[in-house]
Order: sequence, then structure tokens, then C-alpha cells
Amino acid sequence: MNDNKEILDDKKYNKLIVVLSIVIPIVVAALFGIKIPNVEPLSFLPPIYATINGFTAIILVIAFFAIKKNNIVLHENLMTTAIWCSALFLIMYVAYHMTSDSTKFGGEGVIKYLYYFILITHIILSIAVIPFVLITYVRAITNNFEKHKKIARITFPLWLYVAVTGVIVYVMISPYY
Repeated sequence: MNDNKEILDDKKYNKLIVVLSIVIPIVVAALFGIKIPNVEPLSFLPPIYATINGFTAIILVIAFFAIKKNNIVLHENLMTTAIWCSALFLIMYVAYHMTSDSTKFGGEGVIKYLYYFILITHIILSIAVIPFVLITYVRAITNNFEKHKKIARITFPLWLYVAVTGVIVYVMISPYY
């Protein structure tokens, strides 16, 4: 009976997960095309949202070790904080790009190719990780821990990569702001 309840609980979130996984990237892409006229560029935001990405990476690693030590409450709190950090990052990132022109990377040679490789993989995986994070979170809050553990093994490295490469992209492009 308990397994059926978990499946029902998971299913009631599935439509929301699908909608958010599609809508978030589309809205972010659409907002990139919108420039708010006569507004001072929010040029102070990139180091702040890069720092938030760094905090997210640290939180994810601490949460990983917390669950390995069976500290479930700490793990839950850290994962919720990581989700909020990612949401805050996204809001600041979009606000910056709605008020500022995109910065061109000025590096040459191998560093340029490395930058674009990191940037492109970061962007693709930042989109791909959305449903993974949402599914992993739903499986936890619906007490479907076996399925939660299975998908968390995929979600954790993806999300950590996105958080860490967000910082790397900022560090690499910051001289050109």
C-alpha cells in the first residue's frame, strides 16, 4: 500500500515538473531578448551570482557528506538551501542580462576554446539539470527514498558541475566586463 501512495504522490508532481522543466529555459531565453530601457545596468550582479554558484557547490558537497553520515535533517536543509540559491542565482542572472549587454570573451587561442567548451557544457547541463533536481526533490518529499537515491546519483554530479562551471565561467570572463 505504501508503494502505491508514493507512486501517486510522485505522479501528482509530474506535470508540474514537466511544465517547469520546459517553461524555465524558455522564459530565461525569452527574457534574454528583452532589454529594459533607461535602467542603470546591474553590473554589480555577476560577482554576486557567481558567489552564489560557489556557495551552491559547497552546499551540495556538504549535503552529500551529511547524507553519507546519515544526518538527514542537515541534508534536507542544505538541499532546500541549494535549490533556493539556484533560484536566486537565476533571478539575478536574468536581471543582469535584461539590463546589460552581453560581455564578449576576449581570450585567444586554447583558452578561448576552453572557455567556450566550459560555457556551452554549463548552459546545456544547466537546462538538463532542472528536471533532475525537481524529480530528486519530489522523491525526497514524498518519502520515495529508494528512487530518490537512484536519481540523486545522477543529479548530484550534474548540479555540482553546473555550479562549479558557473564560477569558472565568471572568473574567465570577468577581465572583460
